[in-house]
Amino acid sequence: MSAPDRPLAIVDIDGVLADVRHRLHHLQRRPKHWRAFFAAARDDEAHPEGLAIVERLQADHEVVLLTGRPRELEADTRAWLEAHGLGGLRLVMRPVSDRRPAAQVKVEQLRELALGRTVAVVVDDDPDVIAAMAEAGHPTFLADWEPRGRADEDALHRAQEDEGRT
Repeated sequence: MSAPDRPLAIVDIDGVLADVRHRLHHLQRRPKHWRAFFAAARDDEAHPEGLAIVERLQADHEVVLLTGRPRELEADTRAWLEAHGLGGLRLVMRPVSDRRPAAQVKVEQLRELALGRTVAVVVDDDPDVIAAMAEAGHPTFLADWEPRGRADEDALHRAQEDEGRT
């Protein structure tokens, strides 16, 4: 099947492919240290579960990485993806200065990506994104392999949904 004939599989990066726990402490302080949080993304370990899902999906889907990371991180993100065997995948990032909630941004971006295409699955670790995608009619899979403490979970939720930063 050619790429336009293949169903889309939409996969998030942070919390699904990349383990972000080592950098969440930058979001728990006041003020948040965004530059350090994003700079540390280069050092994220890969989640074997996420890599396995992408490997499986690539067999019969066009895998698109849809991330809340800002476009300013594109070079670092592409380098990380390349280092983890994911360099050839299409990458869609948060537009510059877009501070809307991750769920809203991702649903809108997927609407554009999916024109005339079948979306087979959306894989994300954010329950708000999963709920918004399901409400938009897309099949979803919640990536739940990155356990976080309550403070980390709260800080990440605020960053994604309240502050629109990741």
